[in-house]
Amino acid sequence: MKNFEYYNPVRIIFGKKTIARLSNLVPRDQKVLVVYGGGSIKKNGIYEQVSMALSNHSWEEFSGIEPNPEFDTCVKAVEKVKSENITFLVAVGGGSVIDASKFIAAASMIDGDPWRLLTWKQKVKKALPLGVVLTVPGTASEMNSGSVISRRSMKEKRFFGSKHLFPLFSILDPETSFSLPEQQTANGIADAFIHVLEQYLTYPSDAPLQDRQAESILSTLIEEAPKVLKDPQDYAARANIMWCATGALNGLLSCGVPQDWSAHTLGHEMTALFGIDHARTLTIILPAVLKQQKKNKQEKLLQYAERIFNITGIDTEKVIDEAIARTVAFFESLGLETRLSDLGIGMADVLPIAESFGRIGLKIGERMTIGRDEMIEIFELAQ
Repeated sequence: MKNFEYYNPVRIIFGKKTIARLSNLVPRDQKVLVVYGGGSIKKNGIYEQVSMALSNHSWEEFSGIEPNPEFDTCVKAVEKVKSENITFLVAVGGGSVIDASKFIAAASMIDGDPWRLLTWKQKVKKALPLGVVLTVPGTASEMNSGSVISRRSMKEKRFFGSKHLFPLFSILDPETSFSLPEQQTANGIADAFIHVLEQYLTYPSDAPLQDRQAESILSTLIEEAPKVLKDPQDYAARANIMWCATGALNGLLSCGVPQDWSAHTLGHEMTALFGIDHARTLTIILPAVLKQQKKNKQEKLLQYAERIFNITGIDTEKVIDEAIARTVAFFESLGLETRLSDLGIGMADVLPIAESFGRIGLKIGERMTIGRDEMIEIFELAQ
């Protein structure tokens, strides 16, 4: 196991009817900005619960955060924060709203161009305090310090993070996810599943506890997914999926182990270019990465095959191929695409991504061996 440092200060409030806790979690002397997305929270009762909980607070609202939050929209929120002397943010939504709120929290505390935060030319030295009401499980942004922001005018999607961006608290009420469309539920499950695989399917590092923590989340998602798709109001299934998604990327699984993130890197590029849902880029690219990296990932792929799908055998290549096929089948059972052709995307469309990485000589993956040529192979395998 590698050396590591783990820090996570986020207070989790989990369970039914917990949104009311906002009234005590947010200090009364703060001027609050409630940040949310397209307005679905006004249809499913969540907005009303937040309003009641903050009835004794001074608060404003900012709506319109997009899926894959847009830089220009976030900048408008920053302007509102500064002009109205906002001192506390409450993000009500899924990963996009939370990521946007983290950016707003950081950008509100600097002068100059906030794009510098996303190019790592401006360090986050402080940020506005942030609380979260989670409504869409999947990204674990509610319990980590990272954020991903898109800038469509530049066809860029950038990650940034800081210890100052951990939420002070996150409220996780599984009932908030009852009204989610099936597509969002499926996206969240796939996102969480692949978050785990990016940290697990690398190479052995003498970390059996982390392996089994990862495997427990994978197995639970496989078990609970069909339940929630059959009955969207199955509280137990919703609760288990919500907690799995949080655990998938709160930093615990990555302690002392190598990490990949190549599927995410390429997926972000696809979202920036084509506007595809983040989770759908992952279900297309991840299987192709596993196929292209079979040799490098052989030991962990065999472990994954045996422990998650109970696949064993003397022919290791057949075992690995079957495990990848079962992974694809799981994604397809969620109603998600697993090939570029499913979305009408051809090699000519994605080739510029590989060429761009090639020009700057950037390689990705846990061994930093995936460069231009390997990316082209991955895209070919994803056709």
